[in-house]
Amino acid sequence: MKAFDRLLAQLRKLYHRGIRKLFNYHYNLSFSQSGEDMIVRSLFTSLQKPAPTYLDLGAHHPTYFSNTFHFYQLGATGVCVEPDPELARRIKAYRPLDITLNAGISDTKSATARFYVMSNPTLNTFSAAEAEKYTNDGLHHIVKEIDIPLITVDEIVARYFPNSGPDFVSLDIEGWEMKILSSFNFAACRPAVFCIETLTYSLPGQERKLTEIVDFMLEKGYMLYADTYINSIFVDKKLWESRKPC
Repeated sequence: MKAFDRLLAQLRKLYHRGIRKLFNYHYNLSFSQSGEDMIVRSLFTSLQKPAPTYLDLGAHHPTYFSNTFHFYQLGATGVCVEPDPELARRIKAYRPLDITLNAGISDTKSATARFYVMSNPTLNTFSAAEAEKYTNDGLHHIVKEIDIPLITVDEIVARYFPNSGPDFVSLDIEGWEMKILSSFNFAACRPAVFCIETLTYSLPGQERKLTEIVDFMLEKGYMLYADTYINSIFVDKKLWESRKPC
């Protein structure tokens, strides 16, 4: 079955590449919510690394609103972490060349945590406060609560990126972004680029920009390269300033 899944993945890549060459297309298809993958692609093109390794925390879906699927199509691979068992199964089936972990991300070594599956899967969360807020808004509700195994970023990096860590980190974990960023060992693992959700989900006009995340990344030596309002994209400042001319 794994061999068949890998064959399908290769055929999909050949199909997309072949269609573009056949019609001489000069565009790239974005899978992100607001074109973030195209911005990240431009960054890595400037850094002369067209197929970056990635760590997708809160991957959600193999293609929909994915910040990493475009790079998977280019031949890159990485680790996708998704706590929802059904969504993790879909990612594993559609992206067999990636490593998919059906787990949650924690800032401490804990065995499991309660996970809230929402009526809108993009809002699934480990935060009881966030789940309650979504419910109180009256637009969404909790479908079920399940206990999910947890893993730390350090454990993922040590196991799957033992040499230099991932090149690119996509972080979208509904309310836990700051906690997880604070647990990063930037001295041992320093990804070139981050794409982080920096907007709270609320009723229209009530959302808040998480400026504390921006301030934290600036303190860690990253430059705010772009902002799509929903997500902020950061690049290692020293790496960016020392890039070679294209």
